[in-house]
Amino acid sequence: MIYQGNSISVKELDGGLAELVFDLKNESVNKFDKATLSELNDATQAIENSSAKGVLVSSAKDSFIVGADITEFLQWFEQSEEEVVASVLQANEIFSRFEDLSIPTVAAINGIALGGGMEMCLACDYRVMSTAAKVGLPEVKLGLYPGFGGTVRLSRVIGADNAIEWISGGAEKRPDAALKDGAVDAVFAPEQLKEEALKLLQRIVAGELDFENRKTAKKGKLGLNAIESMMVFETAKGFVAGKAGKHYPAPVDAIKTIQKHANFERDQAIAIEAKGFAKLAKTPVARNLIGLFLNDQSIKKIAKDHTALAGDVSQAAVLGAGIMGGGIAYQSAYKGTPILMKDINEQGIQLGLDEATNLLTKAVQRKRMDVGKMAQTLTRIRPTLSYGDFGNVDVVVEAVVENPKVKKAVLAEAESHLKEGAVLASNTSTISITDLATALKKPEDFCGMHFFNPVHRMPLVEVIRGEKTSDKTIATVVKYAQKMGKTPIVVNDCPGFLVNRVLFPYFGGFAMMLRDGADFEHVDKVMEKFGWPMGPAYLLDVVGIDTGVHAQAVMAEGFPDRMAQDFRSAMAVMFDENRYGQKNSQGFYKYELDKKGKQKKVSDEVAHKLVDSVVESKQEMSDEDIINRLMIPMCLETVRCLEDNIVNTPAEADMGLVYGIGFPPFRGGALKYIDDMGAAKFVELCDQYSSLGKLYEPTAKLREMAAKNEKFYA
Repeated sequence: MIYQGNSISVKELDGGLAELVFDLKNESVNKFDKATLSELNDATQAIENSSAKGVLVSSAKDSFIVGADITEFLQWFEQSEEEVVASVLQANEIFSRFEDLSIPTVAAINGIALGGGMEMCLACDYRVMSTAAKVGLPEVKLGLYPGFGGTVRLSRVIGADNAIEWISGGAEKRPDAALKDGAVDAVFAPEQLKEEALKLLQRIVAGELDFENRKTAKKGKLGLNAIESMMVFETAKGFVAGKAGKHYPAPVDAIKTIQKHANFERDQAIAIEAKGFAKLAKTPVARNLIGLFLNDQSIKKIAKDHTALAGDVSQAAVLGAGIMGGGIAYQSAYKGTPILMKDINEQGIQLGLDEATNLLTKAVQRKRMDVGKMAQTLTRIRPTLSYGDFGNVDVVVEAVVENPKVKKAVLAEAESHLKEGAVLASNTSTISITDLATALKKPEDFCGMHFFNPVHRMPLVEVIRGEKTSDKTIATVVKYAQKMGKTPIVVNDCPGFLVNRVLFPYFGGFAMMLRDGADFEHVDKVMEKFGWPMGPAYLLDVVGIDTGVHAQAVMAEGFPDRMAQDFRSAMAVMFDENRYGQKNSQGFYKYELDKKGKQKKVSDEVAHKLVDSVVESKQEMSDEDIINRLMIPMCLETVRCLEDNIVNTPAEADMGLVYGIGFPPFRGGALKYIDDMGAAKFVELCDQYSSLGKLYEPTAKLREMAAKNEKFYA
């Protein structure tokens, strides 16, 4: 044994070769924490002092290295910018020391190699990849760019244009793409990978391949002349800026950094990378995106804890085969769980099948699957008009019309056909799960499973616990949501649950603004500039104004002190005029088909006149007023959901809003928004708008937090 540590070992192989193995003890994956970085330095020194003629770099785990341990490196980001630079350069010295070994190195990438894991691979002279592996530099998703030499080495290995696409896009690359771009030298089946990597290393040691030339190229300048540089970088900056948007600076900063260090050799280039990395690390965007990443890890752990009690989920069923039912059937079948799709008539069945087929066809057109997998997926969807096969079903999702009487009747009927221990779930956005359970003989086997539309795109599923819902039922539905590729968040029963309960105060603030004379198109523009994917008027059109009116009535009944409206709202006027939004091509906007057949919104004079009819007084409103009048009610209701134990943790609350309604990710969520502003300042802001009523009134606990300068996130 040449070296033995807690996460890295170096052992001797036949023929004078050595193998450096990553195997972080007591962890399911390899990652770069500070201890592993230190061990890499020690292992490199041990190799330098050995007689090894070449080094194979491998992993003893299913993944290669998933990246840096962000929980540890967050401590770096609390330092000053200069200290961050120093810390990053210290880590880079270790990678460069390994890269500068006088003997050849080959990385055998058996699984995921992302971020720091891919940067380790790039420090090797050659890279071979398993057909089961993925590689990439996804740091832009955290508001950063690669900091362990990734922008330097990748641009010199695959060229500036390819490196820009890899780094600014942050996507994981499959073996065929990595090989095509030159990021890896060969691709093999998993069972052949190590053997073939060793053969390659033996050939290099035998002098068949010039590894020293590779080392020299990676340590040199990028080698672009002035015209090539301008064409590559300036074109890319404009294109990427348009895609990323002004709230996400990292993708464009990555391009600027590659451009800055293009004419410098490695060590100076890495110093330039480190300086830019440190600057990004100190931004609120990076802090919030990293916070969301940690929140996502947290809710996955919570979901995993829930599933400890889960029953089997090998056969599902959906009741109601409309657009929503078809979407649920598609998602279940696409992710591998067979599903029965029941409706009361052939027309409904056909609608559901058409929806699933349409989604599968689009997936084929976008090359996300082939025709064979499409056919295989469709065979997992079995349409039926009867309950004949329901005795074999583990989970049934009811997705009929949003009417409590209809839902109760359907649920009670379905229950009578299920086997012992099977779980019933209702896809409802507003109706009380506890109330629906009164129609059932076994309310403990029933819960809510609220999907968001469109099902195939929206990552969130709210799993709603009724008063009598058992832990096993929750666990089973959480497990099913995970099998469908969704992020489940368990919430307790109340009007609107989590997401809609928080969303409708936002719409309530919007309704009051229109009453007070605001122009809804201007409001939409302000909120889109703030970071929302769409403003409130456009969002209501997408949700469906008829759906909005129904949900508003439920919320007003549940929380009359702050959600009942004592004025006629613009949404109610639209509803009375049969303007339901996108679904019938008229709402706050008109909708016309573009050249691609997609709906695009168009300004509508009739809609403005209808909104004018509800104006009670014209008030001057700045853009700041618009933001505050919409964000305060949403943030306060999120606080109330946490205090009322509708949701258990700030992470679950904020991720629910990001995944469920598109809360601007770079702002971190409603509770993080309060933290960033400071509770005291936020409460002071609420008090400025206190004349608008209870929607703007802070809770006593929030005032207490403000007085003590406390935060939701420690």
